[in-house]
Amino acid sequence: MSNPMVLLETSMGDILIELLADKAPKTVENFLQYVDDGFYDGLIFHRVIRDFMNQGGGMDMMMKEKPTRGPIPNEASPDTPNARGTIAMARTMEPHSATAQFFINAKDNTFLNRRGDTPETFGYCVFGRVEDGMDVVDKINKVRTKRFGFHDDVPADPVTIISARRFEVE
Repeated sequence: MSNPMVLLETSMGDILIELLADKAPKTVENFLQYVDDGFYDGLIFHRVIRDFMNQGGGMDMMMKEKPTRGPIPNEASPDTPNARGTIAMARTMEPHSATAQFFINAKDNTFLNRRGDTPETFGYCVFGRVEDGMDVVDKINKVRTKRFGFHDDVPADPVTIISARRFEVE
């Protein structure tokens, strides 16, 4: 069976993501549940750091955090590095705190890879990769950002996730 695919329709273009169900099954299941619930529709990429990553899936246009289900176990593995074009779960300093927010790596971010079992070395779980639309990821990564309240690196002009839906390859 092939891996599930999700199409992120954004205000800057479409991003097709292949989910790595064989590498991070609980994370993929969690992400797909949010997708199926329409959770991501209308949220924004609220944190964009040039030549690093684009983070979304948690905030609306007013930078108000959308309520989520509880956190999931971190399935970070040295076998799935945070390479350019991969999608990973965002979290706090606590390794097992990821809920709905994700980020797309704009470059190879080896320092985010799993290197051990401590909070500092646990890493960030990669659960997918951009199959098509890396040009859109790069375009988002170059937007002008500003400070908004307590948040840095917020796009000056919102980059919206119009919809996130399962995508069936024919």
